[in-house]
Amino acid sequence: MVERFTSKPIELPPADRPFVRADLIFHGLDHSGASFEAQVFLGSRGVGRDADRDHRAYVGSFFIFGHGGCFGDVGHCDIPRDRDPFDLRPPHQLEPATRILTVTEAVAGLLERDVETAKVTVIARTASKKPADVLAFEKVRLATYA
Repeated sequence: MVERFTSKPIELPPADRPFVRADLIFHGLDHSGASFEAQVFLGSRGVGRDADRDHRAYVGSFFIFGHGGCFGDVGHCDIPRDRDPFDLRPPHQLEPATRILTVTEAVAGLLERDVETAKVTVIARTASKKPADVLAFEKVRLATYA
């Protein structure tokens, strides 16, 4: 887990292709540790360590209600690998999460400035308001809708 993540530049949609909505979709979020706020930045350059909600590249945040570690018996927090398709129980409480952050205005603003790619930076902040090593996810992608 990390306190901060910066992606490689992701392609923005072509400026001549109109869209009505743009979302950053975070797949496979780990929420087994502490609760945190993930502050998200989208820009053509990287974002410094001291960036906060007042930074020009800030596009929003999402929150993860963490489980704070495992306090059960051995295997209690292990996510089952195989599940019977007829198993009616709810999913395991630690299955990776997905969060969607709508960034329509930010993407449109970058396109107006003729920006073709942008980096996604995520800074995780716990209740103490300090960055903390609680952030882990599989991938982030940009989806636009016509």
